[in-house]
Amino acid sequence: MNSPADQQLSAWLQRDAVDCLPKGELERKLALGRPLRVKLGIDPTAADIHLGHTVVLRKLREFQDQGHLVVLIIGDFTARIGDPSGRSETRPVLSSEMIDANARTYTEQAFLILDRERVEVRRNSEWLDMTMDELFRLARTATVAQITEREDFANRLSAGAPVAVLELLYPLFQGYDSVAVKADVELGGTDQKFNLLLARDVQRAYGMEEQVVLTMPILPGTDGERRMSKSLGNYVGVTDPPGEIYGKTLSIPDSALETWYTLLLGAEPPADLGPRDAKRALARALVARCWGADAVSGAEREFDRVHVARELPEDMPFVDWPASTAEVHLPALLHSAFGISTSEARRALAQGGVRLDGEQVANGSLDVPVDQVAGKVLQLGKRRFARVRVN
Repeated sequence: MNSPADQQLSAWLQRDAVDCLPKGELERKLALGRPLRVKLGIDPTAADIHLGHTVVLRKLREFQDQGHLVVLIIGDFTARIGDPSGRSETRPVLSSEMIDANARTYTEQAFLILDRERVEVRRNSEWLDMTMDELFRLARTATVAQITEREDFANRLSAGAPVAVLELLYPLFQGYDSVAVKADVELGGTDQKFNLLLARDVQRAYGMEEQVVLTMPILPGTDGERRMSKSLGNYVGVTDPPGEIYGKTLSIPDSALETWYTLLLGAEPPADLGPRDAKRALARALVARCWGADAVSGAEREFDRVHVARELPEDMPFVDWPASTAEVHLPALLHSAFGISTSEARRALAQGGVRLDGEQVANGSLDVPVDQVAGKVLQLGKRRFARVRVN
């Protein structure tokens, strides 16, 4: 029988969660009196994680603080397929080199939230590079009808859009991860609910006790409406410069303030503060989490200098361009200055988000004469600056 303490702890761990399934199962797991193995799988399909990812990471940290072990699975094998959750089309295939590079940065960034001493990091290529006999056994654990009931698959099939057979295997592979690491609990966003529940079926087929499924809400991006996503440009990266984290946080609409406080800090906005000051308090907390308390005052001071006093940043970096070239390819310059991909740079240029000495770069301009950028301040969005040095 579950003790009052187990019931209380279960309720505390479930706060802010959307689902905890099956009902009452987390309490029973906690009553086992041993550290639980709490799983999170991450496919390294991009180089960085953003604040949206930290919603689940923060919940994992709460399990750690209660003495449980986090099993962080880097999906270096499943990233070759691409998680179809929430997708209207097949994901592009990544190279092994890109997957490995992303996996390294993902892991280090996750440790901004997690206690690395209580994390078991695994790569699912350890067990998913299986024999055909093992694959056949796994494929028998679910039916085609069961897999295609998924909303994203169903929508694509009804619209006549292609669904690769390989994509149909993805939920089974994720479920087998739970078998391989003997997961007691698995966490994910609400878009992962189908996969997490299917993992219970896979565990049962392999004669294992099924995991508890805990889903967390999806954090809205800086636009306050769509889910935070790098591809949508509404994200705050955990390795963004302190001033950028601070400024992006202040840009969120008032309507998103309570959700950000709840999901990122586990608290409500201070009742004695208006939206402007509450956003500043939130921004300070997020900068401190990602960069440490010493970075807060500088980020706030720089924001006020640039966006309130309308002055240029004090510590503006230089970006170099060779004088031997007659023209400057702006996507390459933006990549060198700010570390963004050339596709992101092209998107920023198309959206009018790039300026030189305060003048907006004309939409569609990709190559400009070198003398038009030499010595000028290159600005990306509202918060990123670099002075161009031609040498």
